[in-house]
Amino acid sequence: STMEETDREAVATAVQRVAGMLQRPDQLDKVEQYRRREARKKASVEARLKVPSWINFSVCGVLLGFFLLVFFGFFKVYIFSQMRSFKPGTSVFSLLLLLSCIYCLHFDNGVVLPVIFLLAFFSVPEIVRETHDLIERGELLQAHRKLMDLECSRDNLMYEQYRMDSKNTHDMNLIHTYFGDMQKLSEELAKQLWMVVQRSLVTVRRDPTLLVSVVRIIEREEKIDRRMLDRKKQTGFIPPGRPKKWKEKMFNILERTVSTRIEGTQADTRESDKMWLVRHLEIIRKYVLDDLLVAKTLLDQCFPPHYDIFNRLLNMYHQALATRMQELAAEDLEANEIVSLLTWVLNTYTSAEMMGNSELSPEVDVNSLDPLISQNVVDQLLSKYMSTLTSNIIGWLRKALETDKKDWIKETEPEADQDGYYQTTLPAIVFQMFEQNLQVAAQINEDLKTKVLILCLQQMNSFLTRYKDEAQLYKEDHLKNRQYPQCYVQYMIAVINNCQTFKESIISLKRKYLKSDMEDTLSISHTNMDATLDIIAKEGCSSLLDEVFMDLEPHLNELMTKKWLMGSNAVGTICVTVEDYFNDFAKIKKPYKKTMTLEAHRRVVVEYIRAIMLKRISFKNAEERKEGAERMIKEAEQFRFLFKKLAAGSGEDTEGLCDIIEAIAEVIKLTDPSLLYLEVSTLVSKYPDIRDDHIAALLTVRGDASRDMKQTIIETLDQGPSQPNPNYVPIFKEITVPTLTVPKLLK
Repeated sequence: STMEETDREAVATAVQRVAGMLQRPDQLDKVEQYRRREARKKASVEARLKVPSWINFSVCGVLLGFFLLVFFGFFKVYIFSQMRSFKPGTSVFSLLLLLSCIYCLHFDNGVVLPVIFLLAFFSVPEIVRETHDLIERGELLQAHRKLMDLECSRDNLMYEQYRMDSKNTHDMNLIHTYFGDMQKLSEELAKQLWMVVQRSLVTVRRDPTLLVSVVRIIEREEKIDRRMLDRKKQTGFIPPGRPKKWKEKMFNILERTVSTRIEGTQADTRESDKMWLVRHLEIIRKYVLDDLLVAKTLLDQCFPPHYDIFNRLLNMYHQALATRMQELAAEDLEANEIVSLLTWVLNTYTSAEMMGNSELSPEVDVNSLDPLISQNVVDQLLSKYMSTLTSNIIGWLRKALETDKKDWIKETEPEADQDGYYQTTLPAIVFQMFEQNLQVAAQINEDLKTKVLILCLQQMNSFLTRYKDEAQLYKEDHLKNRQYPQCYVQYMIAVINNCQTFKESIISLKRKYLKSDMEDTLSISHTNMDATLDIIAKEGCSSLLDEVFMDLEPHLNELMTKKWLMGSNAVGTICVTVEDYFNDFAKIKKPYKKTMTLEAHRRVVVEYIRAIMLKRISFKNAEERKEGAERMIKEAEQFRFLFKKLAAGSGEDTEGLCDIIEAIAEVIKLTDPSLLYLEVSTLVSKYPDIRDDHIAALLTVRGDASRDMKQTIIETLDQGPSQPNPNYVPIFKEITVPTLTVPKLLK
């Protein structure tokens, strides 16, 4: 009939229009919009036709019925066409049945909205492929938008199933399984995000837009997390994988990246490079400063303010550094490495080269930063450093002395300083070592510097004792064979001069590194060192004079003998020999050279007087006495001239020593025996250390005093007063007289 044909045409038209509206999956979102548009058109037509309300209602019902019927028919056909692709019993077949049930349930209840999600359901594989392609192309924002749509479809389907039957885990698992690829997509996208986050400090300079996209994605996920958690509170349902906590994961990734960056800066080991730690710490300093400057100037702009990204990163770097420094502190570090580490931790870290950099302020306040390592660990390291340094200094000093000793036996003269004084490198080596360690300690703090100075001076004290012993052994070895070492005199002079250099260096070191209020602490130690150095120098000078007098011995033995009286040139030879030695002694520094000259003068006079007291000659008559006395006065004058020349510029009065020889000569020269007592008593009053045996020996050499006269003079002298020169230094007490003749004289 005509009515049936009209119905068929209406249905065909409706199907055609619906098919035209729903050609693509994204048009499903607009079903409600289409429905409202159709309703407006219908209302417009009704107004124009002005048909009765009951007709209006019928038409509306028919149209809506057609529309829904066609809509459901479209779905039923689509669902069952999909189901034909799968065998009964498979999970997807079961899922399609489930979706049909969900749809039918809602349709029966007059609810059309869930159908929208069902339409999206069938395009899942295609959207997964598109999203995967977007991720691979690096179009992360678009990929995330599609992923969100997929998750939304899955989550709503699962929610509807949860509402239908919350205990039916089987059906819930069917939906979850179908959307399994979507979970892989989420992981794939996350992997890309974390790669960008790991390289954020590089990315922010090259492609800040990419980093901003990553942050936007994380922010979207945070909002969804919050919405899902709110729904869980209301309904008890939360989709699988929620909350994702991508913001928390991002910070965890950043933290791991920072730690890896700090640890990865160690390029060398002690075996490959002795400066490994210095290099490691310098690379850390540079990386951390660069990273924080980038974080402050660029990275901060890519994150929302509530992320507080700069302070979070600052804290991460500080924690990573603290961990790394504690690891380094726990290693078996050498002394110089301990210093490098402590200098970096205590000073460099907060300096303008790092956290104190002006470009980081005011965000970074060095005063509010926690210590990288605890005070307890610092104290342990300092204690270990002092212990290691002590053994190192002992070793260095021993090695320095051994090296110096090897120089002593060379066949070439030692080097001279700019003033021409002989020296060895020992003082320079020792104090350069002290100086280096003090400069290093000063980098850490004042307290350590003072401790190191005290340690250096303590070890110096012990070292000087060894130096003294070695100089003594050097002398003894030389005495065994005076031809060896060839440059014995020159190196002994260098040892003596080193004593003066050591003295000056100790004063310089204390002035430079010791606070005035600590001076008293080291005064005793300093006094001890000065005393030891004076002993070394004095013994050195003495050994050199021994050398001179060993060469003079045969000539001294000629004095006061028949040969001497007959015209021997012994004193001339003595003067030439002494002067020759003193050409070398000119290379001795002034304080010691002055002492040497005085001592040489004194010893020559002592040896001369000793020659008289040995009674090797006894003058037979007045003529011999006169000749001998005049020779003595002449030789005294030779000595006076020589030592005046040697002491030139020293300002020392050396006249008095030769006066003793002349005074003795006057006693010998005396022609009137009755005046002998007076002459002898004058001698004794001037030189009160003259003993009886000296007077007896002198009278024996004179040759004309009887035993009784000698005894009378000696006994009378004991009662006489003495008037010595206040500057007189006793000289006769050093001179012994052969005792064989003394008992005879006193019998």
